[in-house]
Amino acid sequence: MKSFLRDVAIVASATFETPSEPSRNEVEMLLPVIHDALGQVGLSQGEIGFTVSGSSDYLQGYTFAFVGALDAVGAWPPIRESHLEMDGAFALAEAVAYLQEGHVDTALVYAFARPSRGDLDRTLSVQLDPYTVAPLWPDARGLAGLQAQAMRDSGRYGDVPDVTPTYVGDGVTAVILATGDRARELTKTPVWIRGIDHRIEAQMLGLRDLGSSASTKLAGEGAGATNIDEAYLHVLYPHQELLVKDALGLDRQPVNTAAGPMMVGGLERLATAAKSIAGTGKRAVATATSGACMQQNLVAVLEGAAA
Repeated sequence: MKSFLRDVAIVASATFETPSEPSRNEVEMLLPVIHDALGQVGLSQGEIGFTVSGSSDYLQGYTFAFVGALDAVGAWPPIRESHLEMDGAFALAEAVAYLQEGHVDTALVYAFARPSRGDLDRTLSVQLDPYTVAPLWPDARGLAGLQAQAMRDSGRYGDVPDVTPTYVGDGVTAVILATGDRARELTKTPVWIRGIDHRIEAQMLGLRDLGSSASTKLAGEGAGATNIDEAYLHVLYPHQELLVKDALGLDRQPVNTAAGPMMVGGLERLATAAKSIAGTGKRAVATATSGACMQQNLVAVLEGAAA
């Protein structure tokens, strides 16, 4: 989507990450981050028109666990709320779509996770094909190794980095969105979302070319990822940076990569990109990935209004 009925901008964001958070629960982690983001633009929760989050109930260990995190938002006033069992970047895409309807002009997007409390490889295996792959309980690093080997076999990438995980343990990110004139009222340096798109490939690994990322390429085309000054890529392993750069045609642009906590890393990439280009007039691309071997990918194009 690179044509909007209403312009949408990132006007504020806040992030907290740590290798392990042993003493605070998800609500206690979220509270200061959400209030930090709201405080940057002088908003109260009652002035937020739509709230959407991304997280994983599997990580918390019980159904509808995300509902408990709403305590960080507050019980009053009542809110329009949604949730995705995905990275917060995909929740941001839902918020952008919701804002197009014209009913509200602000949105709060947040994501949270504490994967350090469990076995992340075991958890990620649940997303695989339940009949032929998941019963084998393959770990994420092993699947990433298959992907790296496919890249080597393709002959397109030369040396492919070793499969070293880049996960950061626990964290939360919150982003405030606003439309048009409301964004300009809230900040002198809004960062406009000029395009956003996400695509998904087949769940079965054998039906995909693991040596490329067709979904990233299609999402980049859909988001209008051209004339890019900077790139902020969400990759879980070093070799995946090569796949994303190739799919988006990135060559000489400065590239900043990170994994971040599960369910948080993609939204953090969008927040970091927005902070970097705010007030500069530059265009940046930010990505998010989800699923085994980059099954689903999101691409967003951001443009900082010149100060």
